[in-house]
Amino acid sequence: MDFAMLFGGGEGPGGEWLQLRRVRVPLRVVRNGRAKRYLLRLGRDGCARVTVPRGGNRHAARVFAERNVDWVEVQFEKWVRNAGGLVRWELGTEVWFRGERMALRAGEWPGTVGLGDAVVKVRSAEGDLRGEVTRHLRVMAGRELRCRVAELGRVHGFVVRRVSVRDQRSRWGSCSTRGTISLNWRLIQVPEAVRDYIILHELAHLREMNHSERYWAEVARLCPGYEGFERWLKEHGGLLAR
Repeated sequence: MDFAMLFGGGEGPGGEWLQLRRVRVPLRVVRNGRAKRYLLRLGRDGCARVTVPRGGNRHAARVFAERNVDWVEVQFEKWVRNAGGLVRWELGTEVWFRGERMALRAGEWPGTVGLGDAVVKVRSAEGDLRGEVTRHLRVMAGRELRCRVAELGRVHGFVVRRVSVRDQRSRWGSCSTRGTISLNWRLIQVPEAVRDYIILHELAHLREMNHSERYWAEVARLCPGYEGFERWLKEHGGLLAR
């Protein structure tokens, strides 16, 4: 799918484009003699822009952009939502599921589509499948996340009063002073190790209802190497705004 098909036009100088998974966006290369390194950003117009530092060249700029195409993908999806639209989910569209980009495929039976190991009932496999697939994933997440909280709670000696699975737009999870763990259904889209980190992050609040040094020491004890999971979440934060 082309940028022009989504938004009615736009291209970079010389007709240069950057190919994302589901769409290609205009690529603009600009020089800045004061820049110390190559820089990449997505502009307000939805175009990818690479800044070339002194001594740099256009070819290296394109290589830099292509090496960071996953970051551009996340930023572009944010831009689409902020622009008031959502990219349609159709057969062949890649959707995050259990930490991987998986294509929606025709199901083995009429009235179904497949996503990884999930079989989703739909009215029709034609057209936009976003709503029906999203509802199915939310139901799966509700069941799986509650079970996983119970498992990790038993392993680490936590008493969990209640687990809520919600459609949060600004956070992956939270813990109330009453002991309720709230989790974002989109955790079914992230890698299982990242999902477990979020759960342990919230469980740690049952012992330290703050973000003090003692709290982070508890997180590190429960989930060694959690910093890597934090980085993954920051890089893929666009999932929250879906």
